[in-house]
Amino acid sequence: MSALDSRKPQASPAPEPAPGPAAPTGPSGAARWAADLAMGVRFALAGGRESWVRTVLTAVGVGLGVAVLLVAASVPNMLGARDARGEAREAFGFGQVERSDHSALHIWSDTEFRGEGVRGRYIEPEGGNPPVPPGVERLPGPGEMVVSPALGELLASPEGELLRERLPQRITGTIGDEGLLGPRELTFLAGSDTLSDFPDSATRIDRFDEVGEPEPLDAVLLLLVVVACVVLLFPVWVFIATSVRFGGERRDRRLAALRLVGADSRMVRRIAAGESLVGALLGLAVGAALFLPVRGTIGRAEIFDISVFPADVRPSALLTALIVVAVPVSAVAVALLALRGVAIEPLGVVRDAGVRRRRLWWRLVPPGIGLVLLLPLVGGVDAERGTIDTYRIAAGVVLLLAGVTAVLPWLVEWVVNRMRGGPLSVQLAVRRLQLDSGPGARAVSGITVAVAGAIAVQMLFGGVEDDYVRPTGHDISRADFQVMRDLRDGPQARELTERLEKTPGVERALGTAVLYVPEAGAVPDVDAPWTRITVAECATLEQLARLRSCEQGDVFVVPPAEDGPEESGARPGARFDLNSPVYSQTEEAYEQAGRPRPWSVPADAPVVEARPDAMGRYSAGILATPGALDLSRATRVHADIFVKADPAVPDAAEYIRNAVETGSPGAQVMRLSATERSSRFAAVQRALYAGAAGVMLLIGASMVVSTLEQLRERRKLLSVLVAFGTRRSTLGWSVLWQTALPVALGLALSVLGGTGLGAVLLKLVSVPVTVHWTSLGAMTGIAAGVVLLVTLLSLPPLWRMIRPDGLRTE
Repeated sequence: MSALDSRKPQASPAPEPAPGPAAPTGPSGAARWAADLAMGVRFALAGGRESWVRTVLTAVGVGLGVAVLLVAASVPNMLGARDARGEAREAFGFGQVERSDHSALHIWSDTEFRGEGVRGRYIEPEGGNPPVPPGVERLPGPGEMVVSPALGELLASPEGELLRERLPQRITGTIGDEGLLGPRELTFLAGSDTLSDFPDSATRIDRFDEVGEPEPLDAVLLLLVVVACVVLLFPVWVFIATSVRFGGERRDRRLAALRLVGADSRMVRRIAAGESLVGALLGLAVGAALFLPVRGTIGRAEIFDISVFPADVRPSALLTALIVVAVPVSAVAVALLALRGVAIEPLGVVRDAGVRRRRLWWRLVPPGIGLVLLLPLVGGVDAERGTIDTYRIAAGVVLLLAGVTAVLPWLVEWVVNRMRGGPLSVQLAVRRLQLDSGPGARAVSGITVAVAGAIAVQMLFGGVEDDYVRPTGHDISRADFQVMRDLRDGPQARELTERLEKTPGVERALGTAVLYVPEAGAVPDVDAPWTRITVAECATLEQLARLRSCEQGDVFVVPPAEDGPEESGARPGARFDLNSPVYSQTEEAYEQAGRPRPWSVPADAPVVEARPDAMGRYSAGILATPGALDLSRATRVHADIFVKADPAVPDAAEYIRNAVETGSPGAQVMRLSATERSSRFAAVQRALYAGAAGVMLLIGASMVVSTLEQLRERRKLLSVLVAFGTRRSTLGWSVLWQTALPVALGLALSVLGGTGLGAVLLKLVSVPVTVHWTSLGAMTGIAAGVVLLVTLLSLPPLWRMIRPDGLRTE
């Protein structure tokens, strides 16, 4: 028997079981969470080029959102600092102030230059230690003034030549930051030695920082503020949530490899959360770094007439702490929710999108809850109330906007799955969206919710605008400006009218000299009857009353209107004192200087019916021609002149102001307007537009980053298509269609959601539901323009990515 045959047969060994995933060992609970998060942090920071790129993109995206949130958190400090400086420099002079070594006469003299307001104040010291406003080292003397830096630049420039004629005082200093609302404010403080000539308008002060009690916002304006804040900030959160999902497909494939070496599903979710946490924390750092130059830019810019100093842009400590905590927590929560519909297995990644469709029912739950919160408040918000249920309204608006964001992915998937045919570029875009519509929908979710919120706010503003924009009754076909000036005597009023008639840009000037006089022998008192006497030529008097005839020397009696003030002295034969006493703001009493100057109304003076002037007022009292009342006998005269400007002269308004206001504080030029807008309503609207501009810039930047991230994910696929002969133009159009299709659906959804939210908000304030189609078209047009610009910016990176070297791999 051979050796081979002599061997005893041996039983074959039992097959060993195939190795399976190792059971997780080590710590559990919080320690396990910390270890897995730490592993995710290492993957994000040391996971190679792909991990670095994803982390950088996430950090940039989150950083943009954090920078906007930090600016928003600075708004309370910005407004508080502006208000504090504004109050510190004012002196309303409430109460009686005795003349002393510490007192001064003070008068307001605001003006306007080419649509910009210029704040002006005149001051006349009465002693050696007068009050000095903040930002001023010493008070200017007569013929001198101190100006803000912006006004100084304007006066020194060729554009400010006309304004320099109006402010001829010598500039002796610059107002410091503590005396200005913002760096672009136009303001001046001029010295004078003639303010005692205006006792009825000048006030005596002994200190600044005297202001009245601020009027609280009514409930409707408060609602506008709350809704505007929610609408501006919610898209920022949507953008941050989108940013933490950049590079999700590559990350999921890497997590599948971890499953292959033994990690379970819960462990890979914690690792993914750790990676997102790194991006969020780096985003906080990037946001802080971006906030610093933005802070300086805000200080140098003026947005919708709002300017602030960089030092004012300081985030609130509480809001900053909330941002620091909320952003990482939101990043982790979004990362975990994103993995809810993804099955990461050892041999690959399976997404729900290819197996089952998105469900609609749960996406309608948030807006349903929002309606439940808001509908009970219908009709409960009115301007008479001072408070509203702020948190409930904010929560309801957030949930309704969240519904728009939640429905968008379902809508995009539902539409693209039913699209067939079309050009090759359209088919490429549609097929990509059919495979995974999530990234495309997320990329435009920010602009969708922003447009929806903007439409709702615009509807609310338009609905309540009539309550804050009222008709003035001005007849702008008869006059464009009203000129008012306090004068020492009557001849000055006639001279002022003649000067205006010769001013360039003036078509006609209808001037009146107005006296308020007591009856002869009456003791001047606040409660004593006073009579208005209007002296003018016949052509002007015919504009104020219905006269059968008028000649030089005529006098007319105009009885008061039924609902107007009673003019008990306006009657034929009445006697008045033309040396009218003047109410002194400084002494809080009437002062009589000199001997009486009696004047009588003719006993046969006709009684006529008043007509409204260009301001819509009725001039009850006495109407007299210069031949009947010698204005040189009057001691105190108020000039009231209506001016019609020549529309062919661009700077007619500036010529008119120069003719009246040059070097004098006792004049006022008011532009007539058919409507008058509430200053608080206008301020809220300006702030909304400024915030909307910032949010739209953020959305544009976010879409650029998101588009670049999607192109990076598809770099190899695009290179393969080019290698097989696909035209570059076809790929460019496919990128455009891939963005345009979700945007078109998102805008349609935003119009529907925005009008629905706007209708609910209008019902809260009991206003009929109306849609402002012009504003709606403008909002959607701006959004479409942003998308087009983003697509154009993404084309150069696309050309670089589709080169043949894009097929290289590691």
